[in-house]
Amino acid sequence: MLIAHTLDDLRQALAPYRRPAFVPTMGNLHDGHIALVEQALPLGDVTVASIFVNRLQFLPHEDFDSYPRTWEADCNRLQAAGCKVLFAPREADLYPEPQTVKVHPDPALADMLEGHFRPGFFTGVATVVMKLFACVLGQSGGTAVFGKKDYQQLMVIRQMVRQFALPITVVAGETTRAPDGLALSSRNGYLGLQERQEAVALSQALRQLAVRWGQQPSSGLELEQQAMDGLRARGWQPDYLTVRRRVDLQAPTAGDAVGKLVVLGAARLGGTRLIDNWEF
Repeated sequence: MLIAHTLDDLRQALAPYRRPAFVPTMGNLHDGHIALVEQALPLGDVTVASIFVNRLQFLPHEDFDSYPRTWEADCNRLQAAGCKVLFAPREADLYPEPQTVKVHPDPALADMLEGHFRPGFFTGVATVVMKLFACVLGQSGGTAVFGKKDYQQLMVIRQMVRQFALPITVVAGETTRAPDGLALSSRNGYLGLQERQEAVALSQALRQLAVRWGQQPSSGLELEQQAMDGLRARGWQPDYLTVRRRVDLQAPTAGDAVGKLVVLGAARLGGTRLIDNWEF
């Protein structure tokens, strides 16, 4: 696996190829990231991953400085998975000057849910992804693979690619889960032993909400409130548990049937904020 830290090194490494398949990450890789890399392998003539902890998507009180960085383990896992090029820029390489030009996603999609509780988050995400796309896929386009675990992020990126007419195919990877159903996340490492055992309650609450909504769609708001109250009773601090339409993340209407919906949730357990979703 070739490791490129500068844009010049990256372009030299990718010069022989025409259609990269790209998996952007912030490192601290787990099996979910590796599944995305393996999914990318047949989608291009070279598989590229990036590791970059993007300051722009962290709020001032969030964990940018303490975000886990596991460089050697990440490199070993990527190489074993078949990744051919790793782009790992320093902050000064990706942002050589203050990034005053930013991508501001459509507020109708980006200012709800995660965007409501983390203002500016999707501007930071869209800006760094656009920049990484320019670095990795800017010559001739290609494919980019993103996990469904960050469901709203996936939708924001798809909309950005579509509206800017980028020559990029965005492919979604299914959420990878632990045997007990917990969605794999780099932030799971923050959980203590008892918290880790309790953490599966979020995915369980989402599935239960989906089942109940399917049975009583007219009681949707009440069911969402009951789901949040149930987590609170277990010691969680939920931000949202809600049923939305997959197509635009708006609240479902009477004509939106099961099969076109997704239930999404975000909640804090101790000092760790977890997100998850379940299509139904």
